[in-house]
Amino acid sequence: MPTQAPTFGDILVLGLGKTGVDVARYLVKRAKSVTLYGGLASHEGPLVDELRALGVHVVLGTEDIEGSYDFAVVSPGISEHSAFFAAAREHAAEVMGEPEFAFRQSPERWLAITGTNGKTTTTALTADLLQAGGLNARAVGNIGTLITGVLDERGADEWFVAELSSYQIATTTQLHPRAACLLNVTPDHLSWHGSMEAYALAKEQVFQNFTTSDLAVVSVDDDWCRACVARLEARGLRVCHLTTTQDPGTLCAAFPRDGRLIVRLDGKEHELCAIDELSIKGEHNVQNALAAAALALVAGVSDEGVCKGLIAFQALEHRIEPCGELDGVRFVNDSKATNTDSVEKALTAFAPGTVVLLLGGKDKGTDLTTLMDAAAATCHALVCFGAAGPRMLEAAKAACGKEGPAVVSAEHLEDALDAGIALARPGDVVLLSPACASFDEFHSFEERGVVFKQLVAERIAAAGERA
Repeated sequence: MPTQAPTFGDILVLGLGKTGVDVARYLVKRAKSVTLYGGLASHEGPLVDELRALGVHVVLGTEDIEGSYDFAVVSPGISEHSAFFAAAREHAAEVMGEPEFAFRQSPERWLAITGTNGKTTTTALTADLLQAGGLNARAVGNIGTLITGVLDERGADEWFVAELSSYQIATTTQLHPRAACLLNVTPDHLSWHGSMEAYALAKEQVFQNFTTSDLAVVSVDDDWCRACVARLEARGLRVCHLTTTQDPGTLCAAFPRDGRLIVRLDGKEHELCAIDELSIKGEHNVQNALAAAALALVAGVSDEGVCKGLIAFQALEHRIEPCGELDGVRFVNDSKATNTDSVEKALTAFAPGTVVLLLGGKDKGTDLTTLMDAAAATCHALVCFGAAGPRMLEAAKAACGKEGPAVVSAEHLEDALDAGIALARPGDVVLLSPACASFDEFHSFEERGVVFKQLVAERIAAAGERA
């Protein structure tokens, strides 16, 4: 418990995952009292023992909250439509998520990135660009570094480049980055938000406190984002129109022209590096690079610093990550592609007719029409595996027909890889881009990607032994 006058009063924390635990650790040194409710599935263990030893009151196995609290910090996995969240509202004067709480403690020099796909790459790239330009910057938030966990070590001049999920943004009220980006909005997390409209508006909420001195970087390449742009401009805000097609002609814009990345801010153009100089490939990564460049320029990075950082940046693990070559066939790990839109974007990174696509995992039940149409037009073959395999197989066969790419099934990821190798020709790419969650066979998309790379390495090694 605090040994001096506490900064905060009686605080409630919901959730026993990383967010809840780290927030409780931070608050127990600063609050009069901290009570953590773990939820229905929570149970005793070393972590609970540690929290109790620190002075946290931990309640397990229930969502029936008791007591009265000055505010509650709720973990992002707990939906604002859930009974657990509602109970927090009944017993706390205010309810917020962890990014909102962290912002209130340290509100200067924030950049924020959100969107259905591309958040992590754009966040990491933006932080790299700031560092390449000589600024002190750290990637935080949904990218894996809890913001509250690094508040105590934050430098006086350090920028926070925050990846924010719709879950996290939905519980914000005072969050106000210097600039923020909305990359895209496609169907995802609808069970948490309740509807596509609620999901899209949660993303847009990142701009709720913007003034005319801030910059909103928003894609104009999908309908949901275009509607957001119209609402922001109706508020008189500065909006940088982000597109991978052509110059939108607006005062602020980020777009490709003549094979180069161009960012225009308040009428001044910044001609940056050539698209071919980027190590990250695909149309979606052109968008990610443009968004990161716009944010970095707003933060004060020079054109030269932006170009240097763009050219140096390498693909992140599990995101169109090259992971080996065998007999002229390349292998690419895109395990992070857990929805159909991200797979469609991944396919743009490769020459048409050269992809052997591995699809499958835990079925999200999303519509497969546009994905399979794209796969039929661009792939050499498709391998459908896992729990979603039968539905994927049926949709793929319907889209590909007798004259299109070969379509086969496999039970598990390892079987799918071997089937893909058998179908691949020299010059092809065996691409794991599954369009599904991983939970039928793995604990996370990261584990799935690591296993895929291990399996690829084993087959390359075995081929070397035979040679």
